[in-house]
Amino acid sequence: MTSPAGAMVVVLAAALRDWAAAAERRDAAWRAALAGWAALLQSLAGLAAQMRAARRLAWAGSPLGAFGELRERLWRKQRGAAEALLEQLCGRGAELRAVRDGAGAGGAAVLRLYERRAAELGLAAALRRGPRCPSLADALEGLQDVERYYRHLYLESDLLLRRISCDSLADMEALPQAWERILEHCKDDIVQDVLLKISLFVDNQRELCCSPDS
Repeated sequence: MTSPAGAMVVVLAAALRDWAAAAERRDAAWRAALAGWAALLQSLAGLAAQMRAARRLAWAGSPLGAFGELRERLWRKQRGAAEALLEQLCGRGAELRAVRDGAGAGGAAVLRLYERRAAELGLAAALRRGPRCPSLADALEGLQDVERYYRHLYLESDLLLRRISCDSLADMEALPQAWERILEHCKDDIVQDVLLKISLFVDNQRELCCSPDS
């Protein structure tokens, strides 16, 4: 006969399994948004290089000097292209925000379920580890790690976006390098690590529930 603590572990394992399925979908969307974000930063950097080159060009002493409005028209066209790229970046930022919000809400729902039944489960059961899997406490901590990762990287992306200005072309040209430095400080495999941890926990609990001693 399954104990109350054992029954609660089964309930939490099911909730974690559902969280993991949703997390895999969210992470795929996150990676696609990040790839699009990086490509747009590259495009902005290339455009900034063109705009800087146009600024440095000695228009008056070149054959183009005969076309008085050409320089201003080119600048307006380039600035319009930059604004269009910034609008696309905002769209990618919204995708990142949606993943961050989904991860936060999904993790919070599982944690609330645990908190409501923590006394029934008991601390020993939450901390118990098997030879091949983490404890429930480890799995729940993983949900918070994932939420923190998404929250931190979204915040960094939003701050970077707010700093982009056509009045600072050198900074715009350096956007890909700035983004790489941000990524270097974020462990991008944290989600897959946590998914593996939860998979091991869920599989182990299923084995325990099906064992003759349960």
